[in-house]
Amino acid sequence: MRSYVTLFTLSFVTALLVTPLVRRKATQWGAVAVPDNGRHIHARPTPRLGGVAIYIAFIAALLCMPFLGNMVSDIFRANLPNLLTLLVPATLIFLFGIYDDFRGASATQKVIVQALAAAMIFAGGFRIENLSSPFGGVWHFPVWLSFAVTVLWVIGLTNAFNLIDGIDGLTAGASVFALISILVFSVAQENPQISQLAVVLIGAVMGFLRFNFNPATIFLGDSGSLFLGFMVAVLSLAGSQKGSTIVAIAIPLISFGLPVTEVGVSLVRRFLSGQPLLAGDRGHIHHRLLQQGFSQRQAVILLYTVCALFSLFGIMLLNPKQELAALVFFVLGVGIVFGVQRLRYAEFSELSDQIKRSVTRGRRTLAVNVRVRRTSEDLSNVQTAAQLFTTLEKMLETDEFDCAELEVKNDWLFPIRAGSLDEVSRVIWAWKRDGQKPEEVFYSDQNLQDSQRWVLGVPLTDEHGNGIGKIIFYRTLSAPAPAVDLKHLCGDFQRELSAALIRCVGEERLSYTSG
Repeated sequence: MRSYVTLFTLSFVTALLVTPLVRRKATQWGAVAVPDNGRHIHARPTPRLGGVAIYIAFIAALLCMPFLGNMVSDIFRANLPNLLTLLVPATLIFLFGIYDDFRGASATQKVIVQALAAAMIFAGGFRIENLSSPFGGVWHFPVWLSFAVTVLWVIGLTNAFNLIDGIDGLTAGASVFALISILVFSVAQENPQISQLAVVLIGAVMGFLRFNFNPATIFLGDSGSLFLGFMVAVLSLAGSQKGSTIVAIAIPLISFGLPVTEVGVSLVRRFLSGQPLLAGDRGHIHHRLLQQGFSQRQAVILLYTVCALFSLFGIMLLNPKQELAALVFFVLGVGIVFGVQRLRYAEFSELSDQIKRSVTRGRRTLAVNVRVRRTSEDLSNVQTAAQLFTTLEKMLETDEFDCAELEVKNDWLFPIRAGSLDEVSRVIWAWKRDGQKPEEVFYSDQNLQDSQRWVLGVPLTDEHGNGIGKIIFYRTLSAPAPAVDLKHLCGDFQRELSAALIRCVGEERLSYTSG
């Protein structure tokens, strides 16, 4: 315990001393976040190389470990190869983050570098090879699947912490809670190397947080958020090596609940709204809290509370009882759904409304579309105009529309006399929902103006694609959304009605022509 306190104090004090120096140098070098009208919400230019201070404090404390007594130094020397396996790719991520802070990097470049670092971790032996369920049985992964899952784990968590870095102190504070969970889990697994690394990193982040909490005088930058995300991902992976079970993976996954939830919510809402999945925006959880009137400090304290609860639930899984695990997942699921609902995202509100409409109108939707399909089949068998009109009337008995009319072009119906007619087309059949006579149908009704209805016209054509007329459906704007699938009306129904119209009106058309 004393060694943990010593390591924490070393990294904490080092971060306190180094951060002001890094802040000054970042300003001199031009590594400054300038306010804009985009995703940034800070009001004044702020240096953004905070990750450098954390990295220096972290490395400085590690270099002191050989001189801190037999137990610490023995653990350090015995695990030096594993330590280097972790630190080399972590340093790669850190250096790339510095490049990003100065020059900027695309999402593709970030994923490529992160995948390379994750491959290095995998090659060093830190990987997800199997999952043993607490319900019994073990799932062994082939090498390719183990590699894919490991890389996905590292890239996903690294970007999750980078994604929430949009408000003072949030990513740094969230990483502290995540690292505390890793510390508790590694102590329970009797893994002192990971415990020491977690303690050192906690001290470095908390020392830096003194300058990063609102109002922040220095930002983490990508050098900090990517480095912390990568270290949290790798330490959680390395800490589970002695107990590679579903619970060993579930504990860090739940403990990192806020960044993981942020990633999931962001991807889903961008997918629903048709936006690029990796594009930045101002729709993150902390942005929504600010839009609802929270100050930055209030929002970050609320999110700290959420992180603490996630960490607590994760630690509870150290006791792998089936009943407790089920309760934890149930409570978390309800909490996440309720929390996202309270944020009032337009994408999820629309999705919820569509689901409700599907549930409440599902039977009617099915009935209407089945009727349209059957009408298409029946139209292929009609031979007279009377049969044609009766078939259309049966389809409209579902009351999907207020009225309908079948209109044909005069130059098709009267090819000889068309030029002498005043109108281009004429209505040969009409229907209204309340059963009024054709001459009283909607198309001549003045009680309802065009501004109060919508009209759907489906063109009808002959075998050469020439227009012969159209069928028009009317519906009031105040009515609920239509249940009919338009692809049915504009597909088989359109083709069969065109063919039936040519067959059934043929005799009348010939008589009109000869007359």
